Amino acid sequence: MTSGIDHTPKEIPAPTTGSANRPPGLRLPAVVQTLLFAQYRHRLFPLLRRRHGDIFTLRLTTPTRHLVILSRQEDIKTVFGGPVDVLHAGEGNGIMGPALGDHSVLLTDEAEHRRARRLLMPAFTGASLAGYQEMIGRLTTVEVESWPEETVIGSHQRMQALTLEIILQVVFGVTDEARLRKMRPLVRGIADIGPVTLLGLPYPLLQRVGPWRRHTSLQRGLDKLLYEEITGRRAAPDLHSRTDVLSRLLQAEENRTGGGFNDAELRDQLITLLLAGHETTATGLAWAIHELVRNPAQLKRAQRAADEGDEAYLTAVAKEALRLKPVVYEVARQLTEPLTVGGYRLPAGATVMPAIGLVQSDPAHHHQPDEFRPERFLDAQPPANTWIPFGGGARRCIGAGFALLEATVALREVLRRYEIRPDRPAPEEQKAHHVTLIPSRGARVVVSRRR
Repeated sequence: MTSGIDHTPKEIPAPTTGSANRPPGLRLPAVVQTLLFAQYRHRLFPLLRRRHGDIFTLRLTTPTRHLVILSRQEDIKTVFGGPVDVLHAGEGNGIMGPALGDHSVLLTDEAEHRRARRLLMPAFTGASLAGYQEMIGRLTTVEVESWPEETVIGSHQRMQALTLEIILQVVFGVTDEARLRKMRPLVRGIADIGPVTLLGLPYPLLQRVGPWRRHTSLQRGLDKLLYEEITGRRAAPDLHSRTDVLSRLLQAEENRTGGGFNDAELRDQLITLLLAGHETTATGLAWAIHELVRNPAQLKRAQRAADEGDEAYLTAVAKEALRLKPVVYEVARQLTEPLTVGGYRLPAGATVMPAIGLVQSDPAHHHQPDEFRPERFLDAQPPANTWIPFGGGARRCIGAGFALLEATVALREVLRRYEIRPDRPAPEEQKAHHVTLIPSRGARVVVSRRR
């Protein structure tokens, strides 16, 4: 797909100069662009693409002031396949620092990131994922059996409850009910951190008041429990028979030269898995249910797949929901050196953003992109860099396989038990919630036992 833009490389100045030589974009004040980006990016980006082409600029009031939005497959390939010492994802995610911790795999770059990723990988291999399936299935059964029949429920809220339990028991490895009772409200509160709270966390004065004080208190409470759990797990006599993520990380350390994570690093990775994997997976599942109940043919086939153990189709349902309704609309890389992208010579300090929502809705790559068609993931895999809900390249989400496993198991258990229908025919809109796009009314459905 061509944009009609002259792709001859052009020098554009640093973010603060506002020169017209940069990729085109809005001329509204930066504060207005910031508000539009925060609340309406899923509507703003398609509008700007129609107006300006496949590459355009936004100016924000945040420290990352100069955003270059990319929607062409070739430009996204340049970013995902480019040198990691030039394209820093850690710096691009820097706003999350106070919430995740300095050692988070999402916030580190180059050698430090490679080390963190190498240490995390054993817990997310295919063999490890197979070991989690039984635990995820058991927790899912407990959750869905509690759903009330013939009354409206918010599937988003119910999936949040499920993924919270999966984080606590399958990732953290906490199964003692007394400790779970202590952890649940802390994890729930931390996972619901809002953008205003996030932006204010670096300031000590704010940590004494309002939502910042509450979040800091929650964080300290959870940190205490996590450090106790890490210390106890290291010394646990049954460590080698445990199959949760934390235990697998500790088991792998014993077979690794040069050591593994220290306690502070482990804490940061666990918080990262919580914040990156709880809300996003729950939202993806809610969108999958939202789409199934409005597409009777696909719902019927998905029910048959659940009955027959056809995991391939259920996984395709989850993938198609993530394509049609991306939970996260864009990812970021901050340039440490000038780089030519989309015909523009972008300066160091600029942030490039592959737009997940734009490339996944492009008819050049996805036939009838507005249609919910899980079969497209059975017929053939989409072209490279056109289905990117988990990012791409060296920074592709390490938990992608875990998230798809959760979705496949959850869909299977729901569809085996229930007939599901929407509470009203009209589809729900996408609504910005922190960094995710959630169903505006909670993906409401009514369930009844299958006969």
